[in-house]
Amino acid sequence: MGSRLLLTGILIAVLAACGGGPGGGAAPEASGGATSHTVEANRALARSLPLEEMQSFEDARRGFIAADPPASIAGPEGTVAWNLASHAFVEGDAPPTVNPSLWRQARLNASHGLFEVVPGIHQVRGYDISNMTLIEGRSGWIVVDPLTTRETAAAAIALARRHLGDRPVSAVIFTHSHADHFGGVEGVLPPGPATVPIVAPDGFMEEATSENVIAGVAMGRRALFMYGLPLPNSAVGHVDTGLGKGLPTGGTISIREPTVLVDRTPQEIELDGVRFVFQSAPESEAPAELTFYLPDLKAWCGAEIVSNTMHNLYTLRGAKVRDARKWSGYIDEAGHLFGDMEVVFASHHWPVWGNERALEFLRGQRDTYRYIHDQTLRLANQGYTPQEIAEQLDLPSTLRNRFSNRGYYGTVRHNSKAVYQAYFGWYDANPANLDPLPPAEAAAKYVAAMGGAAKVRELAQAAHEAGDDRWAATLLNHAVFADHDDAESRALLAAVYDQLGFRAESGPWRDVYLTGAYELRNGIQGSALDPRRAVGLLANTPVERFLDSMTVRLDGPKADGKRMRFNFVFTDVGETHVLELDNAVLHHRRGEPVADADATVRLTRDLLVRLGIGEAGLKDVVMSDALEVEGSRLKLLSFLSLLDKPDGRFPIVTP
Repeated sequence: MGSRLLLTGILIAVLAACGGGPGGGAAPEASGGATSHTVEANRALARSLPLEEMQSFEDARRGFIAADPPASIAGPEGTVAWNLASHAFVEGDAPPTVNPSLWRQARLNASHGLFEVVPGIHQVRGYDISNMTLIEGRSGWIVVDPLTTRETAAAAIALARRHLGDRPVSAVIFTHSHADHFGGVEGVLPPGPATVPIVAPDGFMEEATSENVIAGVAMGRRALFMYGLPLPNSAVGHVDTGLGKGLPTGGTISIREPTVLVDRTPQEIELDGVRFVFQSAPESEAPAELTFYLPDLKAWCGAEIVSNTMHNLYTLRGAKVRDARKWSGYIDEAGHLFGDMEVVFASHHWPVWGNERALEFLRGQRDTYRYIHDQTLRLANQGYTPQEIAEQLDLPSTLRNRFSNRGYYGTVRHNSKAVYQAYFGWYDANPANLDPLPPAEAAAKYVAAMGGAAKVRELAQAAHEAGDDRWAATLLNHAVFADHDDAESRALLAAVYDQLGFRAESGPWRDVYLTGAYELRNGIQGSALDPRRAVGLLANTPVERFLDSMTVRLDGPKADGKRMRFNFVFTDVGETHVLELDNAVLHHRRGEPVADADATVRLTRDLLVRLGIGEAGLKDVVMSDALEVEGSRLKLLSFLSLLDKPDGRFPIVTP
């Protein structure tokens, strides 16, 4: 009933590929489909950076033990969970259609296999967007972040066991509440209740099962753009996410309840004979996050508060803005608490070795987020708006010339807007922006004022040929929103988006532009969702999360004037929840059933899951014996008819 919406939010990082690839464009072309302006822009960037610096490449290959041949990891029912071979095109010099700095990051992320970090710590990298870390305990492996899917996690630990010995898993650590760091747990642990410690940050289950839940449909649709899911892996398509090669496009995800929670700093815990000192880092890269130090090995796991890229303070799929000040503070705290560290390893990318290099790496990451925060506020206090701040703000040379601070995932431009949003919200204080016309209506007036669609295309073509593709995109976006059937404007806008994508240093920016071009040429490609992949996760999701999803599906105008109350009794988990509709708002609370309910419904959470993944039809279930209903089934059907059924296929690049 509410689980489709829930599932979309949970599965943002576990997305289904849509296949296909971009079509041809109307742009004047140089080699590989890049215009001469794109070629020159990419060459200019290449000249400004030491792209042949080899330290990162040495780090990315250091400690290599073995790898499987580049191949596919099978998912269920003939699907492919992970296809490393599809990224084999990333080698040699950057082609004209790829930003050379992004290409360098993609080459580094292509290093895959089993690696020794230091004796006693190993990582499997390149078998997912994230890393699996294996820490040698007294009796077995302590697994840190078991990847996104059961299939990729099973393949990763199988590789380790072939080369390091067939040791059992003696503990699991989830560093944070994003699915690519817990979803593969069933690939490393046997079915059933946990028999080993599972460590996670305080609030993990709440955040892991509720993040994005009430906005999940929109986020799932937007995630299709952010990760370029309709695009082929190629020099004119998806190249890299910046964090890793890409997202698993098949496989199944699950979750396990933690047995040990980290809620303070420092928090010392011994796992299988290994001493850990944990740092609690909530409201940083994830709402629930931890890092840890291994004092006997002088090794710090930075989870995802440090990466070999600038990360997102705001993620383009849509999410709550992250706290740059707190994020920077946790990195600073770690540097002081664990200042004798000799290696930093993390949930993505490759480690950094040596005390001096490790602490310098931390200072660079710390100051990147703090600089963006502080300078955004400085400029805002001078009256600059988000767009104006983004246009002029750049990192200082001491930060921007370090590859680990480059915008391969997050960018200065959209992160500065996130800081502004966190403090000031959407309104920039200009009265013209207080109540502007909606996009389609404004577009029609702009196009008419400029002399019609043909004139707009003429202006846009001139801008495109001059290399001013940001302005060309603005003009053509108005033309397309004024007339969504304007095929000439759509084709030219797609060509413009191609060039903006080919120049983008950020993997998500590239994917957003190229997916926009793809949909202009081929139509809406849907959302990033296959509900059947998350049965294991949904089975452990609190009932409250399902009901939360129902509250934001209620059609307010249709519910106006209606009052209803229902008792929902979930017999398999022993919970009763009272749902009350009043003032076109749906409330729910856990408690004793009310006597004056329109109906009391007895069902199982398992049935709710089956409804969500499409194994059972809602109307048929309500009118069948699958539900035990005391009271009016017609009232129950009337209530359920007030709930929207979003399918995540709304337009983005067209009105």
